Amino acid sequence: MAIIHNTTVKPTKLELLAPWLPTRPWYAGSGTPELTRAGGFRLDDPEGEVGIEFMVAVDTSGTGPVAYHVPLTYRGAPLPGAEHALIGTMEHGVLGPRWAYDGCHDPVLYTELLALIEGHAPAMAQSITDTADHEVTRSYAGAGLGAPSWPVDVTDDEQGTVLPAPGGTTLRVHRVLDPTAPDTRPADAIGHVTGAWQSPDAPEGTRARALFAALHGPNAG
Repeated sequence: MAIIHNTTVKPTKLELLAPWLPTRPWYAGSGTPELTRAGGFRLDDPEGEVGIEFMVAVDTSGTGPVAYHVPLTYRGAPLPGAEHALIGTMEHGVLGPRWAYDGCHDPVLYTELLALIEGHAPAMAQSITDTADHEVTRSYAGAGLGAPSWPVDVTDDEQGTVLPAPGGTTLRVHRVLDPTAPDTRPADAIGHVTGAWQSPDAPEGTRARALFAALHGPNAG
């Protein structure tokens, strides 16, 4: 169970993300983003060592708000071989130094995201300890995936991040969230995860929803 501490983090997560996002091929802006933390959820590391967060950060620097899905992991020491995925370091008021990574390059997040899709790991509230997030939905229509292996070849493109998954499947993590698209499992996918966030464009009293990740079968594409 991840414990959410009510404390300070310096620099903040959004301060780390602001210079990092424009370096990504899926960044839709043209300059430095102006970010607001708008939603997301967490997963628990069974070993209790790694913080796992799926953050939605809304950028309002352009002509309209853009919601980015940023999977993050937080570690108490550097992750060997993941220097390229380091977003930055922070000082946590309770836990001390923390290394923040693009979570798609972290084997713990990768394993737990697949477990969420299969229904073996629950989505947890982003800011409340030991509380399920019932806004997150998931599905899986395939056979058992089996144990994931690591490392895998992680690829970023203009659409998001792609990772090979067990059994010849492919995991696609959507980075620019589209609240106008269906938030259900795509017809060509065998599993999916959707989530919610507070969008400036959403009608009052409602929250935007979109597809966060999809698992495609071995014959996809």
